[in-house]
Amino acid sequence: MSNASMPAPVHALALEVIGMSKSFGSFAALSDVSLRIPAGTFHALLGENGAGKTTLVKCLVGYHQPDAGQLIVDDREQAIASPQDANRLGIGMVYQHFTLVPSMTAAENLVMSRAHVPAMIRWKEENDRLESFMQTVPFKVPLHVPVSRLAAGEKQKLEILKQLYLRRRLMILDEPTSVLTADEADEVLGMLKAMARRSEITVLMITHKFREVLAFADATTILRRGRLAGGGDVATLDVARMAEMMVGSAIDMNARAQKPPRIVTDAEPTLVISGLCVDDESGKLAVDDVSLSVSPGEIVGVAGVSGNGQRPFIEALIGQRLARSGTVKVKGEDYRAKRAQIAALGVFSLPEEPLRNACVGRLSVADNMALRTFDRAPLALGAWVRHGAIERQALSWIDSFKVKTRGPHAAISTLSGGNVQRAVLARELSAPLSLLIAVNPVFGLDFAAVREIHDRIVTARNNGAAVLLVSEDLDELLELSDRIVVMSEGKLVYETPTDQADQRVIGRYMAGHGAEAVAA
Repeated sequence: MSNASMPAPVHALALEVIGMSKSFGSFAALSDVSLRIPAGTFHALLGENGAGKTTLVKCLVGYHQPDAGQLIVDDREQAIASPQDANRLGIGMVYQHFTLVPSMTAAENLVMSRAHVPAMIRWKEENDRLESFMQTVPFKVPLHVPVSRLAAGEKQKLEILKQLYLRRRLMILDEPTSVLTADEADEVLGMLKAMARRSEITVLMITHKFREVLAFADATTILRRGRLAGGGDVATLDVARMAEMMVGSAIDMNARAQKPPRIVTDAEPTLVISGLCVDDESGKLAVDDVSLSVSPGEIVGVAGVSGNGQRPFIEALIGQRLARSGTVKVKGEDYRAKRAQIAALGVFSLPEEPLRNACVGRLSVADNMALRTFDRAPLALGAWVRHGAIERQALSWIDSFKVKTRGPHAAISTLSGGNVQRAVLARELSAPLSLLIAVNPVFGLDFAAVREIHDRIVTARNNGAAVLLVSEDLDELLELSDRIVVMSEGKLVYETPTDQADQRVIGRYMAGHGAEAVAA
């Protein structure tokens, strides 16, 4: 297909929001929020969990209708009543979770994403158009491979390519690097930044990573409790100032739990995993001959891109999935993750998505906090549950773990994500602890909750617990871990002490390029 037949180049659009408000019943999710994003710029949207970021962007793409305010697109007032209106204006969104059809190829996903698809697709012509399109964009992905066979980084690139293919002029990115390695994140954001500088697109990015804001954003807008808390040119801001605007008070960026150097002793490892093999839901081998040990007073971090066996691995350790073969020992005892054994050996866990995996949503905060011990003294007297004791325990833990709730009898499903996590932490860290298994413990949480939960994990380690920390956030692992291993395609492919870690090498192993990492 000749270049002459290609559509005219797309030019970035300018966006201005004036006095936007949105309420859900009596709850004001947005109150008089204004922001301005010049065409061809890269803008970061920051705020704690529940600050109103998602509500704002959903108003911009037509999923919510604001109660008040104006939206100016390229100097003209516009009403966006539906996602179709946003699409016509050239506004698109890349969501935090993939929206691709796994069984279809990348080419099929792109073509089928159009607003109007003919009843009979002429694939020769479509493939010619796609090949010409791919020559104009910075990301390269295999077009004729099923999406299910693409790596996470390639899927994220395809999500962005889809917006470019649909000729979006303003791209909204929701935590776009949560599934990317550090190298992939820098590549993707760097290319989008270059496109913005050429005035081909405008970018609005929601992120919790200050490093990305400082490296790629031109300006930022910061929300707090649904209101505009501040912002400005990134060149005039530092992390401490942005964090202060997010939480409403000065933040000591160095005030966190001290992590003294680990003292190596002859003590037997608390956790010993030998030759563990675990199947996924389809019966395919997902965890392949994994062996690993974690010693008292040590945090071992497991790095890896999502979908490389981490979930079946952890589910096998915490009793949610049967292993095909291999052994797990805790304090020298064969470990089956039964309730009595968990209590006797002091094994506790902080699983991913705790509201789904660690709580019963309709039960109260107090009852959820008592799930481990409701049938034992002092919460029970023989066969009788002592509800007063359960309430007193909950009130104590709500206070010490700063759980924001209407009270101990509120359903735990009514709490924010950070407060659900605090409630689970209270339950899991308040008993004598030998082993803590934590999986993406701060995913999607606000700045204050992240710091508090990290401090609790480090304190457990300092008190002698062995900690197995699985996270897709390499920065988190580098901050907390004493030792890092990389899981790729269900195998442990690399190990390094954290104080000798090379982030780029780890990232290459995470992306499945171990040989290149060694050569580099």
